[in-house]
Amino acid sequence: MADLTLPTPLVSVSWLRAHQRDPRVRVLDARYALSDPLTGRIAYLGGHVPGAVYADLETDLSGPVQPDGSGGRHPLPDPAALAAWLGSVGVGNDSLVVCYDDPSTGQGFYAARAWWLLRWLGHAGVAVLDGGWPAWVAAGGDVSTEDPSPTPVSFVPDVQADLVATAADVQARGAGTLLIDSRAPGRYRGEVEPIDRRAGHIPGAVNRDWAGALDGSGHWLDAGAQAARLDAGGAPTVTYCGSGVSATPNLLARELAGVPLGPDNRLYAGSWSDWISDDTRPVAVGQDD
Repeated sequence: MADLTLPTPLVSVSWLRAHQRDPRVRVLDARYALSDPLTGRIAYLGGHVPGAVYADLETDLSGPVQPDGSGGRHPLPDPAALAAWLGSVGVGNDSLVVCYDDPSTGQGFYAARAWWLLRWLGHAGVAVLDGGWPAWVAAGGDVSTEDPSPTPVSFVPDVQADLVATAADVQARGAGTLLIDSRAPGRYRGEVEPIDRRAGHIPGAVNRDWAGALDGSGHWLDAGAQAARLDAGGAPTVTYCGSGVSATPNLLARELAGVPLGPDNRLYAGSWSDWISDDTRPVAVGQDD
């Protein structure tokens, strides 16, 4: 079998169409809506990339919410549990995984969450489908309504701890570390807060709305545009959002701009919902940058 290289961190629809039947390629459908948890699964059942398995944000891509709120609204899953789920849907250590969602809904960050989680488990062969489901359909990609039954395989995780920052890391960060808040500007400034019990942002954070990583058609901006919008220079960054989901596009954007995931491009996984679980942590409102 010929060698097959997966372009990362993004893959085009044309690449996936050319290789979708290769047994090494696995596809995760991560469509979801925070406002209606059943939306993504219903969309999946109505049509998906052939062979794709559904990856549910709540049950597959997150761990249990803690009673005290620590860890945030979408805690990281237990690595062994996530690895077991991946293996159960046919994703092994040699798989080339393509994740997609639906940017046209205004919530095109679930595929990036799946991408980041696999990278956290040490899996390099994973990419996000540029343009997502709308791009697949527009290009005439095949659509299936069959729920596949992939052969279970073994997935052995190699957790990359340096991809994650904790609240303590955020509090102890030096002046040379840029803290990026990936939420919409109104939430960052504390003008609105539709989800969490407190409004505002972590003091010292700058606002770089995750949605700026995509153009009007749901495709990712190029490396130069990502570097310009994030305006991080060579500084190490810690990125957060409400619960560690919508921050992941900015992490992917930083990688596109030449800064790979790692100590200089980390996720505060618990994010704002974890930060405010401790009332002694400071909160800022208004504009910091």
